[in-house]
Amino acid sequence: MKVYISADIEGITNVTAWEETELGNIEHPMAAKQMTKEVISACEAAIECGATEIYVKDAHDSARNIVSDQLPKGVTLIRGWTCTPESMMAGIDESFDAAIFIGYHSGAGFNGNPLSHTMNRGNNYVKINGRKIAEFDMNAYVAAYYGVPVIFVSGDEQLCEHAKEIVPNIQSCGVKKGWGEATFNINPDDACKLIKERIKTGFSKLNECHIVSPEKFEMEINFKECVHALRSSYYPGAKQIDDCTVSFTGKNIQEMMAARMFML
Repeated sequence: MKVYISADIEGITNVTAWEETELGNIEHPMAAKQMTKEVISACEAAIECGATEIYVKDAHDSARNIVSDQLPKGVTLIRGWTCTPESMMAGIDESFDAAIFIGYHSGAGFNGNPLSHTMNRGNNYVKINGRKIAEFDMNAYVAAYYGVPVIFVSGDEQLCEHAKEIVPNIQSCGVKKGWGEATFNINPDDACKLIKERIKTGFSKLNECHIVSPEKFEMEINFKECVHALRSSYYPGAKQIDDCTVSFTGKNIQEMMAARMFML
């Protein structure tokens, strides 16, 4: 069995401020250490459920956060960015049997995390087919494009509930909740234990976690600054809706994600 793990940092327990998320800042090692521990728990669960190949995508900012020598032997870690439409899901293909998301966060325009955003901090919201989304949505649809079920997500509580709108049978672990600029976090060791337990349950529901993709992907981006909307409107096929809002319709998630690379 081959398993794909995509890991972000803003949904890791105790991570609360942007300074903690940026490589080179004095507070970053604490966040990176816990991110690594939560990823290790996911790897261990997958191995105990029969995984023989595990790929981990470090999917935050520099993509150089996970402490690689702490991961179980045999795990392939993808660091840096491939600069391909898959982005946070780089390297996934039809050969994988399951996808797992660790440390995910609420999207721009949601209040579930003081670090809520969608891909960057320059937009007020991103929608797909009229529905406001998080990065989870994009990445879950990328997995679906390759026929890979998404069996588990951890992160802030609001994101975990949001994920069930796309994958009703997904297993989840809300490791914190946001309130204003604060986070209420569960114990780091408890987070790792729960992640491991619930991923094991997720593997038992593998066939219930396939995602049905819509017939088209209409992406709408509302930028904080109108100049970014103007620039994005020049992407082939993009339409400017108002001073701060642009849209693009792709026939599938890959086409939409390619547009996102240049527009968002």
